[in-house]
Amino acid sequence: MSTVNHRNGTQRSSLRAHSSSAQKPSLKSKTVLRKSSPAALGVGSSSSAAAGSKSGNGADAGVPGRVRVAVRLRPRSGEEMIADADFADCVELQPEVKRLKLRKNNWDTDTFEFDEVLTEYASQKRVYEVVAKPVVEGVLDGYNGTIMAYGQTGTGKTYTLGQLGEEDVADRGIMVRAMEDILAQVSLETDSISVSYLQLYMETVQDLLDPANDNIAIVEDPKSGDVSLPGATLVEIRDPHSFLELLQLGEAHRFAANTKLNTESSRSHAILMVNVRRSLKTSESNGNSHMSKSLKPPVVRKGKLVVVDLAGSERISKSGSEGHTLEEAKSINLSLSALGKCINALAENSSHVPFRDSKLTRLLRDSFGGTARTSLVITIGPSPRHRGETTSTIMFGQRAMKVENMVKLKEEFDYKSLSKRLELQLDNLIEENERQQKAFVDEIERITVEAHNQISEAEKRYANALEDEKLRYQNDYVESIKKLEENWSKNQKKLAAERLALGEKNGLDVTSNGNRSIAPALEEVSELKKMVQKETQLKMAAEEEVNRLKQQLSEFKRVEVSGNSEIMRLHKMLETETQQKEKLEEEIATLHTQLLQLSLTADETRQNLERHGSQKTSGALDSYMSQLKLPQLQDPGNAEKPPVAKLFEQVGLQKILSLLEADDADVRIHAVKVVANLAAEEANQQQIVEAGGLTSLLMLLRSTEDETIHRVAAGAIANLAMNETNQELIMDQGGIDLLSSTAANAQDPQTLRMVAGAIANLCGNDKLQTKLRSEGGIAALLGMVRCGHPDVLAQVARGIANFAKCESRASTQGTKRGKSLLIEDGALSWIVQNAKTETTAIKRHIELALCHLAQHEGNAKEMVKEGAIWELVRISRECSREDIRSLAHRTLTSSPTFLTELRRLRVDIR
Repeated sequence: MSTVNHRNGTQRSSLRAHSSSAQKPSLKSKTVLRKSSPAALGVGSSSSAAAGSKSGNGADAGVPGRVRVAVRLRPRSGEEMIADADFADCVELQPEVKRLKLRKNNWDTDTFEFDEVLTEYASQKRVYEVVAKPVVEGVLDGYNGTIMAYGQTGTGKTYTLGQLGEEDVADRGIMVRAMEDILAQVSLETDSISVSYLQLYMETVQDLLDPANDNIAIVEDPKSGDVSLPGATLVEIRDPHSFLELLQLGEAHRFAANTKLNTESSRSHAILMVNVRRSLKTSESNGNSHMSKSLKPPVVRKGKLVVVDLAGSERISKSGSEGHTLEEAKSINLSLSALGKCINALAENSSHVPFRDSKLTRLLRDSFGGTARTSLVITIGPSPRHRGETTSTIMFGQRAMKVENMVKLKEEFDYKSLSKRLELQLDNLIEENERQQKAFVDEIERITVEAHNQISEAEKRYANALEDEKLRYQNDYVESIKKLEENWSKNQKKLAAERLALGEKNGLDVTSNGNRSIAPALEEVSELKKMVQKETQLKMAAEEEVNRLKQQLSEFKRVEVSGNSEIMRLHKMLETETQQKEKLEEEIATLHTQLLQLSLTADETRQNLERHGSQKTSGALDSYMSQLKLPQLQDPGNAEKPPVAKLFEQVGLQKILSLLEADDADVRIHAVKVVANLAAEEANQQQIVEAGGLTSLLMLLRSTEDETIHRVAAGAIANLAMNETNQELIMDQGGIDLLSSTAANAQDPQTLRMVAGAIANLCGNDKLQTKLRSEGGIAALLGMVRCGHPDVLAQVARGIANFAKCESRASTQGTKRGKSLLIEDGALSWIVQNAKTETTAIKRHIELALCHLAQHEGNAKEMVKEGAIWELVRISRECSREDIRSLAHRTLTSSPTFLTELRRLRVDIR
C-alpha cells in the first residue's frame, strides 16, 4: 500500500547518475521524419516578436510563435541498472541533429525531430539556456511566457524545474535560475516582481503559500479571455534568498506519495506564477507643448511567467496505487487526458478546443493557442519496460510542436504615476509662486522705505539750507540800512553845524553862498545813493538766491511726486501679481479637476487600447490632452475655471450617484471613487447624505463582491462617519452589520483599514455604545487583527480607545455600571499583548485605552488578572507623552484595587 504525504523539502534523486550499460546496436532501422523545424528553442519567435513590438507597439497585432519542445533523457536508476542489465535502452539520442530514435523492437526504430534533444549528461545550466532563457527574456520585454514539464512519473520533471540546489549550486532548476535572471535585469526602484505558488490537487486549486486557502476560484475575463486567480497569495520578491524560502515553503505543502515507480511521486500539478512589472522611459518629441509632456503617462510593460510542473502520468498496474492514492492517480490522468485532447484539437486546427473539461486546461489556456510564448520539456526514461509510456510522451511532444500561439506584448499606460507626477508639479508650482510673491513684496517694501527716507532727508537738508540763507541775508540787509541811516544822520548834523558856524563867523549870506557850501553835501549824498544802489543789488542777488533755492525745493518736490508715482506703479504691479496668483490658483484647481476626469476616463482609454489598437488610442489620448489644454488658450477674462470643490455641480451629484448602480463594474468603481473624493471634504458631506449617497454606499457593500468597491466605499463611509448626525444614520440603516460582513470577507489590508476606520469613528459616539456592541461592532474590530498589518491594527486600536473613552465618561457621569463591554468581548487580552508594540500609532491608542479602562473601578480586578497593571506602571514611568503618563499615574493612585495590588507586589509608583 502506497502512502500519501506532504513534501518536507527533501530533494529527489539526481539526474546526474551515469549509466553504465552500453546501448546495443540495432539490426534494422526504420526512419519516420516529422515535419517540424529543428531551430533552437525560442530563437525564431523572439526576433519576430521584436519586430511586432516596433509596429504599433505590438498591443493588438499578435506575432505567430510555435510551441517549442525539448526532450530530456533521464539516466538509468539503480533499480533499472539491475533489472534491465541485459536490455538496451529503448531510445537513442542524436543531439547533433536534434533527433531521437525510439526502438520498437530489435530491428525497427521510429525517428522524431525536436527543437532540442538533451542527453542524460546535459547540465541544468544547459537545459535552462535552451529551454527557459528565451522565454524569460520575452517576459522581461513584456510578453507572457510558459515553461512546462511533461512526462511519466519519476522521469525528472521536478528536478528539471524545481530543484533548489541547496547542496550543489550547479543543480539549480529552471525556477531558481529564471528568478536570478529576472532579478539581475530589473531595477527594484521602478520595477516590481510578485510571485504566487499553487497546486492543482484533485481538481481544486490550492495555495502552497497558505494551506488554509484550499479552494481558489478561477476567473476568466469575458472580453479578453485572460485567466486570473484573485484569491491566491501574492508575495513581492526582492532578492533570491527570499524566493528560495518561498519555494521551500511551497514544496513542504505539496502532496506527494510513495509508489512503485517513484518513492516521492508528485500527486498534484505545481504552478509557479511570476508577475514582472517594468516601467519604460518614453522619448518625447520637441514639438509637444509643456502641458502635453506633463500629461503623457509613462508606459508600463507587464509580463507573466508561468512554470508548470505537471504530475507524472502513470499506469495503475505499474504504480500499484490503491485507496486514496488510486483516486489521486485517476484525477491526474483525467487532467492530463484533457490536456492531450486540447493539444490534439489545436494541432488539427479544430473549431472547438475543450479547454473547460479540466481546471488544468483552463489555467493553461493562454499557454496553448493563446498569447504566451511557450516552451515544453518532455522527460523520458531509458527503460524498455516503460516503452509505452515513453512513446506516449514523445507523441504528446510532437503534437504540441504543431500548436501556434499569437504572442502579444502586454503594454499599458501608468495613470497612477502620471497622477503622482502632476500632483508633485502642482506642489512645486505653488511653492515657487509663494516664494516669488514673498520676494516681490519684500522688494516693494524695501524700495518704498528707501524712497521715503531719501525724500525726507532731501526735504530736511534743503529746508535747513534755505532757512539759513534767508536769515543771513536778512541780517546783512538790516545792518546795511542801519549803517546808512547812522551815516546820513551824522552828515546832516555835521553839515548844519558847519553852515551855522560859518555864517556867524563871517556874517555872510548863507543863502547866496549856499551853492558853494552844499557842494560837499551833494557829493556825500551821491555816495550815499551809490551805497543804496549797491545794497539794492545785494538784495536782488539775495532774492535770486532765494528763488533758486525755491526752484530746488520745487525740484525735490517733483522728485517726491515721481517717487510717489513709482510707488503707485509698484503697487499696481503687486496687484497684477496678485491677479496672476489667483489665475494660477484657478489653473491649479482646473488641473485637479482634470486629474479627476483623467481618473474617470482611464479605463475607457484602456478599453480603447484593447479594441482599436495603440494608434487609435494614441489619437484619443492626444485629443483628450488638447481638450485639457484648451482652457489655457482661452481669454482668461472670458472663461471662468471651476474649482475641484464644485466638480459635482458640473457633472451632477445625482448622475454620479446613479452610476453607483451601473451594470459595468469599472463604471461603478470610478463612480464610488468620485463620491469618496467628494466625501473627504466636509462641505460636501451633507449634500451627499441628503441626495441618498450614504444609502447607495451601504447598498454597494451589500450587493457587490468586488473588493475594490468595498475598499473605496468603506473609505467614503469612514469620512461621512466623522459627523455625529451621519453616525446615527449609518447605525439606523444597518451600517455596522454591513461593515462587519465586509471585514469578515475582506483579504486586502487597505480594505480592512478603511472598514476599521469607519467603525473606529462610530466608537467615538456616546449614544451608540450599546447598539454598536450588540450589532457586532466590537467583535468585527477584534476580528480584523488577524490581518496583522500595522495600518489595520492602528485603526483597531483607535476604535478601542474611542470606545473605552466613552465608557470612562459614562462611568464618571454615573450612567455606566458593571464591567466594560470591551472586557466582556475579550479585548483586554489583545490590548495587553500589543501594549509594547514598536509602532507609535498603535502604541499610543493602546496606552489611552488602558488608561480609560482603568478609570472605572469595576474593571480593576479583570485588569489585575490579565496583567494590565504592569502595563499601567510602565506607562506611568516610560510613556513619551506627559499627559498619558500623568493619566496612568493618577489612575493607579486613585484606585483602591490597584493600590492594594501594588502594595502586595511591593511596587513603588511615587
